[in-house]
Amino acid sequence: MTSVRPALLVPTATYRLQLQPGFPFAAAARAVPYLASLGVSHLHLSPVLEAVPGSAHGYDVVDHARVRDELGGEQGLRALSRTAREHGLGLVADLVPNHMALSARHNHALWEVLREGPESPYARWFDIDWEAGGGQVLLPVLGGPLGAEAGRLTVDGDVLRYCDQVFPLREGTGGLPLTALLDAQWYRPVWWRLARTELNYRRFFSISELIGVRVEDPEVFEATHAKILALLREGVLDGLRVDHPDGLADPDGYLRRLHEATGGRWTVVEKILADGERLPAAWPVAGTTGYDALRHVDGLFTDPAGAGELVGRYRRFAAPQTDRGGAWAATVRRAAYRVLGHELAAEMDRLTRVAHRVCAGAPDPVLRDRAPWALRTALRELLVRLGVYRPYASTDAAEVVTEEAAEEAKAAYAVPEEAGAVDVVRDLLLGRHGELPGVAELRARFAQTASALRAKSVEDTAFYRYVPLLAATEVGGNPGAPGVSPADFHAYCARVQRDWPTTGTVVSTHDTKRSADVRAALAVLTECPGRWADVLAEVVRDGEGGPDAQLAWVAWQTVFGLGPAAPERVREALLKHVREAGLYTSWTEPEPPYEEAVAAFVGTGPCGPPGARVAAFRAALEPYIRANVLGTALVHLTMPGVPDVYQGTEGEYRALVDPDNRGVAMFPPPEPGAKNALTAAALRLRARRPDAFGENASYAPLPAEGPAAAHCLAFIRSGQVITAVTRLSLRLEEAGGWSGTHLPLPPGHWVDLLDPERRFTGHARVADLFESLPVALLERSAEPQPNGVIGAP
Repeated sequence: MTSVRPALLVPTATYRLQLQPGFPFAAAARAVPYLASLGVSHLHLSPVLEAVPGSAHGYDVVDHARVRDELGGEQGLRALSRTAREHGLGLVADLVPNHMALSARHNHALWEVLREGPESPYARWFDIDWEAGGGQVLLPVLGGPLGAEAGRLTVDGDVLRYCDQVFPLREGTGGLPLTALLDAQWYRPVWWRLARTELNYRRFFSISELIGVRVEDPEVFEATHAKILALLREGVLDGLRVDHPDGLADPDGYLRRLHEATGGRWTVVEKILADGERLPAAWPVAGTTGYDALRHVDGLFTDPAGAGELVGRYRRFAAPQTDRGGAWAATVRRAAYRVLGHELAAEMDRLTRVAHRVCAGAPDPVLRDRAPWALRTALRELLVRLGVYRPYASTDAAEVVTEEAAEEAKAAYAVPEEAGAVDVVRDLLLGRHGELPGVAELRARFAQTASALRAKSVEDTAFYRYVPLLAATEVGGNPGAPGVSPADFHAYCARVQRDWPTTGTVVSTHDTKRSADVRAALAVLTECPGRWADVLAEVVRDGEGGPDAQLAWVAWQTVFGLGPAAPERVREALLKHVREAGLYTSWTEPEPPYEEAVAAFVGTGPCGPPGARVAAFRAALEPYIRANVLGTALVHLTMPGVPDVYQGTEGEYRALVDPDNRGVAMFPPPEPGAKNALTAAALRLRARRPDAFGENASYAPLPAEGPAAAHCLAFIRSGQVITAVTRLSLRLEEAGGWSGTHLPLPPGHWVDLLDPERRFTGHARVADLFESLPVALLERSAEPQPNGVIGAP
């Protein structure tokens, strides 16, 4: 495969910092000496541009021309860059091209659009369907229907006030009565619930507070990227992480333009690849942010057979209907239908309008006389059958919008002639009717809707409904088949080294639903599903079954993975879980009695006296959890790609979904342990031997030999570095241990960097290799070291 890649300042490893008012640039600068000593080459910063005041994440950008004041402004960023460079570090920043905050008082560009309407120079910035809104932008900002909220709308000079929100008034309208005044504006403030069906601007997923930006327009691209590009040119920044390119109208074109504008700086994209999907080869990027790596690393430490048994135990315990959380494919399909008809109803309406305009104005009679409902049905049925996030202009859409899916979709129609709408829509998406007016927009909006659907139906719904193994419900994961064999892992790594050797890799991020250490603990349950079911049966017999059996399963797995924790952390995570699942309550239609029962259950069950039974069970499994934790860390840090270490995860780090995992980082960690030492050893090795891990490095499996060979996963990088880890350690012990298993080492003498007094040569006994730790990191020694050598020549 041939692809264009940035050639400048490629990191050896990055360290992600979550900047926020409580952890600004100055705090990051104070952490630089420690982070430099850890062995990373670059700091990976969350968004640095001006955001909504108080934002804890920075993805709600309001001004692309300014570095965020609450973080220390541009002066603070430049000072951080200087400090980093003094310690040999560079900076990589998170870039948010898809959306801005819908905060009129802070977003100057949006303010001008609301004041001047479609004639504003800034109107081209935002993806607004003015015609659908009757010439007004719908703003879902009111707490209730207009009639109930009218008294809270007041005119103050040339602005309209509502609670703490401020909106500009169209010139000459300030003296009108309220109803006439509202009718005269370029916007219409409405009850927030109307956003579901009436919204007429593109947003981020179903988050109405984030309005889509049209970076496909060259002028908009230049205006929204000028500051970041200047910081790159001046050497303040060295690389970029692109947030959510799947939301853009033309990701291919955007990434080409970005590559040219940056001069080929190292850039990775937040692209979620479905199982078996490949990153478009034409994209001029270093690769992804690494969720595909996360899935493969997690899968290594998951027992496929045990995972299957766990599904059966889950079904018997929770007894869910197969389409409400008992079967993965059915759960995803049901969630997709719900999302399109509920959260993304406005997006479906806009997509249908575009399709109907194309057909109504087409010269080919085959496209005419297609009812909007028939086109909407065709679009819906094709969307729910996509197996990936979205199609791209640079890939064959027929591989995504398949003929098989089209044939299945026709079953939604009672009249065969009306089912022809499916072929019409598919042919338009595949370009079989040529470039008719509106077809390019249809393709773009279909793809954008597809990405929002995938995120909302899979990650934000199905992952919360299908819960046999919580560790598998992670971004980019495949809960229907969570295990990854060593052979498949090696094949994946070989492809990465060949095709995308400087891609990003991660195991914990600001977006992971559970940190890597929590998932590593949960993976042990696939090695003992029967014992887990017995533990749950005991606590349920004690009367702690919770509001419903599915929630109980989730709650007990949560405290098993997390270990001892404050009840409020568990409570907030579980409340988010049940709202996302949308089975008994939701964010928009909450059921207070159910949520109160969930909160009460946390205190009396998982975080109450019965929780001691699960805590004891976890304590008994601690050696196997430790093997997974250390194995996950070492594989991640030494496999092909550029590892990104999330703040705090160099040490033991147990966190749940945001905001639990987005707190202020502490440097250095208060209690360094084996994982800290392992992380530092691997990162310092990467810094010292970049040739062994970089673009021109090599990767090869190193198979063990003997009865327990399947439990030793090993590989060699560039003939110089060997990683060896224990997998499925509980199963290993039950089978009798290593029992004469050996790891044939390449010629030479090998030093264990995790214990430099230990050296190996020849056929190393795996029992010796893992005598003190369940992992080993070996480096070829320049000179023979006769003392302490283990193995036979």
